[in-house]
Amino acid sequence: MSTAAHVESAVTDPKLIEERRGQIVRAAVKLFSEEGFYTTTIQQIAREAGVSTGLIYQYFKDKDDVLFLALKLVLETYEHEIPPRLEGIKHPVERLCMALSAYCFIVDGLKQATVLAYRSTKSLRPDRRTLVKEDELRTNRLMEACVRACVARGYMCRVNEYLLAYQYVMFAHAWALKNWALRGRYSLAKYVSEGVRLLIEPFLTEKGCAALDAIRRRNGDFSREAGAAHQKPRRGRNAEAV
Repeated sequence: MSTAAHVESAVTDPKLIEERRGQIVRAAVKLFSEEGFYTTTIQQIAREAGVSTGLIYQYFKDKDDVLFLALKLVLETYEHEIPPRLEGIKHPVERLCMALSAYCFIVDGLKQATVLAYRSTKSLRPDRRTLVKEDELRTNRLMEACVRACVARGYMCRVNEYLLAYQYVMFAHAWALKNWALRGRYSLAKYVSEGVRLLIEPFLTEKGCAALDAIRRRNGDFSREAGAAHQKPRRGRNAEAV
């Protein structure tokens, strides 16, 4: 994890720190989500992770450290995994649609952690809450940049780019926060498709709508491509031709 410098460790091997902390954090996310942060104990985390309590204290000072890294992990995953899925995509409308799709698919793999971030950020001490908020804002700026590019090229009407970007973020997060209500009605692919229809298409200009139609004819469903989570991006494709 890139946040290791914010949390002290008795172990000095960076690779071992990353591996062990990842193992412990995954167990903690499960328990914090199911049992709550305050009622979960270090002993329970140790059992879930398959390690000793003493080993946890070699990598974390206390439970607050574990929560902090858990929340940082989910937010850094959003930030680091969306851009690779946009590589080689040049058209502003397609980049925006694929960014929304990628965000939803990433959230789908981190549903428990996403819910935890909403529920437990308030439990962090103030300086750590600030760091977590900064992580969130970086991902929001990525979405905002996609909107801004569409507006600048005449594919989208003039909008409040900041607020619209937040609507995309909230839509992606809702797949985790309200999954109990959504999963019986929509597949993830259908959810993404409806998101494009509800949150992107209404703001497109005539030029933007024509571009989106052409992109759909050429590439099909955005959600199918974004769902290929760890495929190497196809470079040099989808130049801005419409």
